[in-house]
Amino acid sequence: MLNQFSRTQLIYGEDNMKRFENARVAIFGIGGVGGYAVEALARSGVGALDLIDDDRICLTNLNRQILAVRSTVGQYKVDVAEQRIRNINPACIVRTYKTFYMPDTKDEFDFTQYDYIVDAIDTVKGKLELVMNANAAGTPIISSMGAGNKVNAAAFEVADIYKTSVCPLARVMRYECRKRGIKKLKVVYSKEKPIRPLEDMSISCHKHCICPPGTARKCTQRRDIPGSTAFVPSVVGLIIAGEVINDLTDTNRLIKKQRYNYE
Repeated sequence: MLNQFSRTQLIYGEDNMKRFENARVAIFGIGGVGGYAVEALARSGVGALDLIDDDRICLTNLNRQILAVRSTVGQYKVDVAEQRIRNINPACIVRTYKTFYMPDTKDEFDFTQYDYIVDAIDTVKGKLELVMNANAAGTPIISSMGAGNKVNAAAFEVADIYKTSVCPLARVMRYECRKRGIKKLKVVYSKEKPIRPLEDMSISCHKHCICPPGTARKCTQRRDIPGSTAFVPSVVGLIIAGEVINDLTDTNRLIKKQRYNYE
């Protein structure tokens, strides 16, 4: 019988659709990258999604974040995402956390309950904490590297952190992961050299902050505000979602095997 996931089932089959339905995925960071990852996972039939982000939608998010429209400015991102998911798949179990993930908030989460973890946050300390806790729990994790100040959406690829280059965030993560004995980490990154922003937006933000009232972490607190486009963070989020879905079904292993046989 036809349903909203019939087209996806043509690719993955009924058994894998059951895997998606029974899977629980946590997405840390529901912004430019994480928002699109959530969108694709919900539309793929993932049965339970945990959304973690303490931020509210800001006017400056409208250029790239799927949750950001004029009517949602000022609302919590996780609340908007939850409502959107329920409009896509009412059967999806959605858990929201208005939390900024850092070492002092890690105890709010039991990583053994997740089938996969998406790291779409932008602080090195938080990313490392996510990776270490995911490894300790034996839960797969994929991390987004730098998507700001980039214009070539086609340059992003999936790799182990130790095989990355050029990306400044990946360089820091390589160093910190090695120092902590982390042996591997799947990431999405680009070798495109970041563009230097044409002006310092942080100066303007200090004078005319447009963050919604009640915002815990205002843009004025950032030393450097990266430039962004509509088409780069979205691609990163969709790549991440694809990796999660294909890993849940072991499709990535089959793709690599087919590629090897063709070569």
